Amino acid sequence: MILPEADARALGWPILFSAAWITLTVHSDLQSVGLTAAVSAALAEAQISCNVVAGVHHDHLFVPVARGEEAVAVLKRLMASASE
Repeated sequence: MILPEADARALGWPILFSAAWITLTVHSDLQSVGLTAAVSAALAEAQISCNVVAGVHHDHLFVPVARGEEAVAVLKRLMASASE
């Protein structure tokens, strides 16, 4: 389950992973190939773990909350290099 920590606490559920939620604003098809691989490779190179949830119109990334800002910076560099 992905839900706010306050909701998990209210339900008495354990919190297994505190994450920063990053939504990719790139429109991607659920059958497209390569977007998840490119994003996960860039984050892996920076040693940032990532859980991906592919949505119909946007993909959502969940990274360790302490590394959220760093992950956004990595993704911005990836986006800049892709547009060159």
